[in-house]
Amino acid sequence: MPTKTNEPAKYKDTMRPEYDMTGGVRGKYAKRFPQDVVMVTLAPDVAAAFPDADAVNEALRLLLKTAKKVVQAA
Repeated sequence: MPTKTNEPAKYKDTMRPEYDMTGGVRGKYAKRFPQDVVMVTLAPDVAAAFPDADAVNEALRLLLKTAKKVVQAA
């Protein structure tokens, strides 16, 4: 029979000592990003196709422009 504890299993401390976050500050670098920036994670194969964020934005703008033309033509 399992022993009862005061603390549910999902709250047990499983963090390794080398990942000690006691001195951490939540949101320390959040102000570096403009309010209107949306961060997304690209799959590695997609990210490899673009040298930087500007190239990704340019490709997405071209895709949006093309999609609008297709919708208008329909």
